[in-house]
Amino acid sequence: MKFTIDRDTLQKRLTNVQGAVDRHPQLPILMNLLVQAKDGTLFFTGTDLELEIETSVALDEIETGSVTVPARKFIDICNALPEQAIVDFNLDDDKVVVSSGRSRFTLSTMDSSQFPTVDEIGDATSFTVSATAFKGLLTRTRFAMANQDVRYYLNGMLLDIAPQRIRAVATDGHRLALSQIQTVTGVDEAKSVIVPRKGIGEISRLIGSREGEIGIRVGSNAIAIDIEDIRFTSKLIEGRYPDYGRVIPDASKCDKKIKVDRQTFRQCLERVAVLSRDKARAVWMNFGSGILKFKTEETVEREVAEDEMEIDYDGPEFKIGFNIGYILDSLSEIQDDHVDIFLTDATSSCLIQPHDDTDSQYVVMPMRI
Repeated sequence: MKFTIDRDTLQKRLTNVQGAVDRHPQLPILMNLLVQAKDGTLFFTGTDLELEIETSVALDEIETGSVTVPARKFIDICNALPEQAIVDFNLDDDKVVVSSGRSRFTLSTMDSSQFPTVDEIGDATSFTVSATAFKGLLTRTRFAMANQDVRYYLNGMLLDIAPQRIRAVATDGHRLALSQIQTVTGVDEAKSVIVPRKGIGEISRLIGSREGEIGIRVGSNAIAIDIEDIRFTSKLIEGRYPDYGRVIPDASKCDKKIKVDRQTFRQCLERVAVLSRDKARAVWMNFGSGILKFKTEETVEREVAEDEMEIDYDGPEFKIGFNIGYILDSLSEIQDDHVDIFLTDATSSCLIQPHDDTDSQYVVMPMRI
């Protein structure tokens, strides 16, 4: 096996697959990348058994073969080489020699036949979608996913795919984020799957600033996404996702609707957050006629932060407590100048959404401060 490639092209491919390499693997070979040359195309593959990333590039001169090399070392070598350098890759018995100019590196290898790959998706639902729109969908909701929750189905994102739209939902049990895009998927009937947290992060990273269409295939136990010369595959989380529709307050039944300037609201929260460094990050919000007042709980040093802002509200005065971080996370994903806040009482969940826009909704449970 032998090929020559320019450093920048190689670096781009290695960067694409590095997210799938397991730093603390169950099997030593999972620390390696699979390098394959066949039919004039060079393939790089990384996997951690749960997800797999494969990328390819066509080369004019290439010797057929396959091998696995230490991923981290190979990537570091490529990064250390000067831009536009020419890289020679040569498999010699059980060693790989990577050379460029006066630099020469000899790497150990492992048998490529032992490299595990994610099973090919069989009967799958397939469609295409705008890369920009799909990444935006994930970005607006991914922050609400749980992390290492015993309720394993919360450690991922629900993708609810219908014939005319795709909806993403994430929750950690304390807050919920929902967003949807209107797009023709062509599916015959609605299909819901749970994509693991790591998989969502890798999809967003791989799409990056790419435009155009991406291809998505959803099977019974895996999802595959084709992004230009990249194929991403991830196993799905088995389990029943919570009925998120029951969690989201019905805006029409909430007797308190408050319209606020998003930037002013966010700045007030950021200021009072300076003195809410405890784990709960609690803040009281006191809604009054035309005024919203903020106040943190007194710290052990007897320190308190207070602030206020004008709001569009003329209902009865009431007070409710929240985790500041949960509110700020939601506001960070809303781009509108104004947001609508829907409330019923101090013990009911709060609904936050862009002004007069229901495609993105954020739910935060109140705190008992």
